[in-house]
Amino acid sequence: MVEKWNITIPELTGEESRGVYLYLPDSYEHDRDRRYPVLYMFDGHNVFFDSHATYGKCWGMKEYMDFTETQMLIAAVECNHSPDHGRLREYSPYDFSDPRFGDIKGQGDVTMDWLVSTFKPLIDRRYRTLPDREHTFIAGSSMGGLMSLYAVLAYNRWFSRAAALSPSLWVAPKRLERLISGQQWERTVVYMDYGELELGNHADMIRQFAKISSLLMEHGVLAETRIVPGGSHCEASWEQQIPFFMAALFS
Repeated sequence: MVEKWNITIPELTGEESRGVYLYLPDSYEHDRDRRYPVLYMFDGHNVFFDSHATYGKCWGMKEYMDFTETQMLIAAVECNHSPDHGRLREYSPYDFSDPRFGDIKGQGDVTMDWLVSTFKPLIDRRYRTLPDREHTFIAGSSMGGLMSLYAVLAYNRWFSRAAALSPSLWVAPKRLERLISGQQWERTVVYMDYGELELGNHADMIRQFAKISSLLMEHGVLAETRIVPGGSHCEASWEQQIPFFMAALFS
């Protein structure tokens, strides 16, 4: 079952509302003593329903969860659809410049501060969760993949595992490298992949992907990284990777 309601994020978009999608396994209704891990996901409108997805194709997470009977909640918040690059701003932890987008003022920390101080406590109050770090995960793709990787590192006291699909490492690779190299990480699991067909979308992508992957492992992160044969930068491709990243989250 997927519940949906609207929220506001005053720190980012004032009183403008956006959707929240909350997946509950069938057992939630009849096993009243059970508590569940939670996976937080970016781009919530693209996670469950084709009719809500930006490009008409979602990840298919509901079908996967129902079929596999995976015992976990998924809390997914809609992105900022503002035409002035609202999604890029909210999903970038760093300022950056790009010829296609101009100068972007990253608000990723504002987004994450809201998630851990307002949204996560709301989910933990309203639902029977396992709220500790060990049972709290985060996932996303593209800029949401960048945010998932950043979240599990910079907000490591809240998240123990992350899935970063096609993460936008090109935004600020050197700053990511410094973040990773800053410490030996408490037990942390990261799944990270790129599609074979998208590696040419940005300059030096293979080297950046390899460098970030190596640094994660060198500094104590349990990292599973993949180049997906035939994979591309779209929800249909990311849907095919669900079994891989879910295995990593539950390893």
